[in-house]
Amino acid sequence: MKTKYKFLFLIFTACVSSILIYYFCEKSQPVSYRQDLISYQNKVDETELMDTNYTIDDPKIIVNPYGISPLTALVIFETRDLTTPRVTVLGKTTNANITSTFKPNKVHYLPIYGLYPGEENSVIINVNNKDYVIHIKTDPLPEDFVKPTSVTSSENLNGNELYFVTPSSKGYTSAYDINGDVRWYLDDYFLWEISTLKNGNLMLSSNRSINPPYYMTGLVEMNMLGKIYYEYSLEGGYHHDYFELSNGNLLVASDNFTNGTVEDYVVEIDRDTGKIVKTFDLTKILPQNQGKNENYTTDYDWFHNNSVWYDEKTDSITLSGRHMDSVVNIDYETSEINWIVGDPSGWDKKYKKYFFTPVGDNFEWQYAQHAAKILPNGDLFLFDNGNNKSKLKENSINANDNYSRGVIYHIDTNNMTIEQVYEYGKSLGSSFYSPYISDVDYLDENHYLIHSGGISSFKGNANNEPAGLSKFDKLTSTTVEIKDGKEIFKMNLPTNTYRAEKINIYNDNEYTPKKGIHLGTLGVTPEDKGGYLLLFNKNGDKIIKDYNLTFTKEIDRLVVSGKFKKTDEVEIILDNVFSKKIYNVVISKKPYTAMCVDVFNDDEVKNGISVTKYINDEGLKGKYYIYMKINGKYYDFDKSVEFK
Repeated sequence: MKTKYKFLFLIFTACVSSILIYYFCEKSQPVSYRQDLISYQNKVDETELMDTNYTIDDPKIIVNPYGISPLTALVIFETRDLTTPRVTVLGKTTNANITSTFKPNKVHYLPIYGLYPGEENSVIINVNNKDYVIHIKTDPLPEDFVKPTSVTSSENLNGNELYFVTPSSKGYTSAYDINGDVRWYLDDYFLWEISTLKNGNLMLSSNRSINPPYYMTGLVEMNMLGKIYYEYSLEGGYHHDYFELSNGNLLVASDNFTNGTVEDYVVEIDRDTGKIVKTFDLTKILPQNQGKNENYTTDYDWFHNNSVWYDEKTDSITLSGRHMDSVVNIDYETSEINWIVGDPSGWDKKYKKYFFTPVGDNFEWQYAQHAAKILPNGDLFLFDNGNNKSKLKENSINANDNYSRGVIYHIDTNNMTIEQVYEYGKSLGSSFYSPYISDVDYLDENHYLIHSGGISSFKGNANNEPAGLSKFDKLTSTTVEIKDGKEIFKMNLPTNTYRAEKINIYNDNEYTPKKGIHLGTLGVTPEDKGGYLLLFNKNGDKIIKDYNLTFTKEIDRLVVSGKFKKTDEVEIILDNVFSKKIYNVVISKKPYTAMCVDVFNDDEVKNGISVTKYINDEGLKGKYYIYMKINGKYYDFDKSVEFK
């Protein structure tokens, strides 16, 4: 066959085997594009911040310069000589003033943190021993923002140190001062652990989901202005916690979805490249059928790791398995088990050697714990949620009689004994009982932050289940700072919050514009098998409306969302004429839900559930036409997507 005719034959064959048999030459509309934060912020740097030709008498003031931190501003000006500016954000009380002195410079980018919402804030900038007062107006808080119901604090607390909390579901990552006033928050959805890195920046989850209910695509490193320097994407996503190693690498609680389980996988990522350099797969380290408690509802979420901690002295990693009531310490190099802290009930004899024998008075095991960490002296500090106070249902304690606590154990790994040396919360009873989430932090010797984040009740009775799995009419989170045995700060919020941290808001007071970078990968989205597509319906507009379909392209993936019934069979087809990619859409909550079984309520059975399918860029390149197969019929939407 001549080359010309062979080429035409190949095109004809491809068209016949393709859903594009009719529309091959027709134009399609590209899907909508959602700009990512880094791209947006890099443009801000290039356009808004390059002009520094301002003076202290008439500086450039940009409120919320990066679009996600409304109670911050950037003040830009130049001085003729090297000058050391000092900034004071005036508080409502003197001890709520926030101050910072910056390094000498001629070109000044002064980040202003701790502004009050909905007010004209007064900020004093001292330059060459002369005070200049500027006024910065901020927008009011969103209507759904929560404020403390009560706050007590010591007068000698530092105004620069704010109390940061992250949401457990809805809400905002936010910070409150010693008076309980909101002084900082992010108006995009960032979750899980919030703490400062060694360089002073914050580390949080990304603002994008990889799988429901709460697995995010990875982590972001940002400053208090909300400027993102790095976004780290992970194939297994991120949940709950991370730890910064001494070499700068990150230990991250992640997932390996190919295992068919979640929250039992930890990865180490290279901070400079975003590549995974080491993995810890708990399905290969621990038995999956031991020590189960009542929170264990499915083999999918058998361990439920909610914290990651590395101890340099012992070169070991400490993990917290909520559904086993077990804190597990493993060797960093070999992944072998060193020890397990927890009630040994339900564990086989061969694992008993890893458990400790209690000594001393008033000892209690922890149950469904969170935020386990090793203190400088080697003790174990954790939040004991205390669910049921037993692994055995017949011995369970009613939630109204239960309590949570921060607890410190002294562990002797030579003699394998454990002693309870500190606790806070028991005397508060059910008013401090949080059956999920929560946090503890070591601030200094005999100085702790203890956060009961998931308190809930219904008609005056304490709940024994997380708020999302039970009826409630009251939510509370209580954050307490304790120094030398005394409460020096206590704040109650009328909502549930995941973690709390005490952070000096001017940790990263030196700032210059710097381009944000994406690192890591979401991986290749697995394909499904399918036959050749020959007939299709060109009534895509009706189907889009019927199923509430949306198609959105992000920087590294296509996002397809819709509302489907449990019995619907759905596939997404990407076709570029010469190749066809088919992706099954699972209409189920069970494959994605870590804390509940796959049960549909009456409304979901009747009207369906919202489902999102993510198709990653990796492995795809060029323009693809988008089709869907729904209950045996093929639909064309006149839409295309470009993968780079």
